[in-house]
Amino acid sequence: MPRVTVSQIDHVAHVQLNRPEKRNAVDQDMFTALIDAGQQVAASDARAVVLSGAGGAFCAGIDISSLGDMLSKDIAAEIMRRTHGAGTTNQWQEAAMVWHRLDIPVIAALHGVAFGAGLQIALGADIRIAAPDTKLAVMEMKWGILPDMGGMVLLPRLVRSDVLRRLTYTATPISAEQAAQWGLVTEIAEDPLAAATALAEEIAGKSPKAIRAAKSLIDIAENENTEAVLLAESRLQGALLGKPEQMEVIAAQFAKRAPVFD
Repeated sequence: MPRVTVSQIDHVAHVQLNRPEKRNAVDQDMFTALIDAGQQVAASDARAVVLSGAGGAFCAGIDISSLGDMLSKDIAAEIMRRTHGAGTTNQWQEAAMVWHRLDIPVIAALHGVAFGAGLQIALGADIRIAAPDTKLAVMEMKWGILPDMGGMVLLPRLVRSDVLRRLTYTATPISAEQAAQWGLVTEIAEDPLAAATALAEEIAGKSPKAIRAAKSLIDIAENENTEAVLLAESRLQGALLGKPEQMEVIAAQFAKRAPVFD
């Protein structure tokens, strides 16, 4: 069975971690499959992505039984190699950052557990919807290591410094409710996959160019200074106003129908 499955319905891509017998624990094959899946979606005509896990959990983290092979190599050298993301990430970071880097919205549907590597993969999504009984943890300290899959790029954008430190120092699992209060989870739903799919379908019905521009602008707003953000607002808006796709949105609004995009 493939470690990750990719399918598409209309313009919504569905990416599912597919190792349910191991609670989707991540081994080297799954790291590779996650990167390949991200690249496959990037090359498709998808307008939104739903990221989920098969079976009883989203992802229980690293498959500890696979660490032996990693530790038998010069792991420090392997970690330092920049192999993806235009020379910015190693292969393990890319498994999470590939979702963050997509120019379309990614919605993670969480259930069971999202621990360690699983949480960092979920952090690559724009939005996280969790089942009420989901447990989440920055689990790496349990094994005497640090979150190193892009977590320290993504976590500080979501939670306060004291929360980040508590999560990192203790490796203690928290509830979905606590995660939502702290900013790790966007919302809680009884059926997170159905909720994520409905949201992805709603987003996929919006102007594709405007959605991509919005994601780009938000990323700039989170990282650049005021002058750069204001310039980006004007540049990206100028590329939308009066163009055929925006005019179709306006026409559809007045006609009280769904817009049709190429």
